[in-house]
Amino acid sequence: MTATTAPTARPVAPDQRPGVRRPSLFRLTTVELRKLTDTRAGLWLLITIGLVVAVIVTLQLAFAKDADQTYASFFVPSLLPVGVLLPVLGILSITAEWSQRTALVTYALVPRRERVVVAKLLAVVVAALASVAVSLAVAAAGTLIAGATGGAGRWEFEGNLLLNAVVFQVANVLMGAAFGLLLLNTPLAIVTYLLLPTVWSVVGELVPALRGPAGWLDTGRTMEPLFNGSLTGEQWSRVAVSLLVWLAVPLAAGLVRTLRREVA
Repeated sequence: MTATTAPTARPVAPDQRPGVRRPSLFRLTTVELRKLTDTRAGLWLLITIGLVVAVIVTLQLAFAKDADQTYASFFVPSLLPVGVLLPVLGILSITAEWSQRTALVTYALVPRRERVVVAKLLAVVVAALASVAVSLAVAAAGTLIAGATGGAGRWEFEGNLLLNAVVFQVANVLMGAAFGLLLLNTPLAIVTYLLLPTVWSVVGELVPALRGPAGWLDTGRTMEPLFNGSLTGEQWSRVAVSLLVWLAVPLAAGLVRTLRREVA
């Protein structure tokens, strides 16, 4: 009887495939910027912000006194209404993932949720900076038109005013994003963001014992000097304390909730 030896199979080398590189923070931010215009709500909100700035400058050209038609006078009035709309954009950037049920896909592609949250925050900060740039551009156009039509048309503008405008708009959009992270529900976050500061402002004005704390915790009061150009050290301290309460605390709590919430 002859024994035969079965041929041994040669070891197969594992298929060498390049490792999958995680997307960079810059790429995630550009994706989040694109998401801001993917929905009708986000797109029309951005369009509305631009239209509001244009309408305000147009009204000033039509009704403001000639002496008041300066670059700073065109720029400053556009900050407040835009500052009201930007927080809604910040809320939508966060809550859209949950309301449209895209969070499962987003966090499956990028498991580290904190990187997605940081990208969203950077995206809304870019949007806030873009809104300041739009206000500057439209104010410049208004100044040129005023100079050509008999208005003052002076290019008076303090450098501190630009810094304050950036602080104001970035703080507003981040406060909206913080409430979005904390509540993760679009209608609830918008109503809460608009209602709580307003109620606190009214109560702080009506109750004498709360007027002192309201001077430090009411963002409507603490951020008002930003429109005047330069702030004192105490005024900056008031801004910092109010933002600690209305921005930093909700942002930290919202980040913890977002990281722990189960994606269904």
